Amino acid sequence: MKRIDALKAGIAVIILNEENQVLLQKRADVGLWGIPSGHIEIGETVSEAAVREVKEETNLDIKIKKLIGVYSDPDSQVFAYPNGSVVHFITTCFLAEITGGELRCNSDESLEIKFFGLQNLPQDLLKMHPRWLKDALANKEMAFIR
Repeated sequence: MKRIDALKAGIAVIILNEENQVLLQKRADVGLWGIPSGHIEIGETVSEAAVREVKEETNLDIKIKKLIGVYSDPDSQVFAYPNGSVVHFITTCFLAEITGGELRCNSDESLEIKFFGLQNLPQDLLKMHPRWLKDALANKEMAFIR
């Protein structure tokens, strides 16, 4: 296994609009598109982290609809940052609906925020995010553990 500097707990939130388009952010840290996601802070639940991260990054208020899955496989969950740090994430992924707020790029963590049709996703998508989206669209009752 390659060098890993840290293990971190993260969240990801899949948000679909009325046209069944998925909300993606172009991340400032790596310049790639991805599902809104982030770290869980000390003393915070995974659902609190999901609501907070989406608000910080998109200015939207959300309600968690369901757990999509928990992802920990090093083959897809190890991420190398431009500064050389390599992190293994354990990510809890949710499906959520918008309850309020106005969409805007609300953070220095995002270069752009917008909805994409499922057939027109950007090519420069973070490597683990297509799996999360595919699992969300599978519409299974039980959560995935990968």
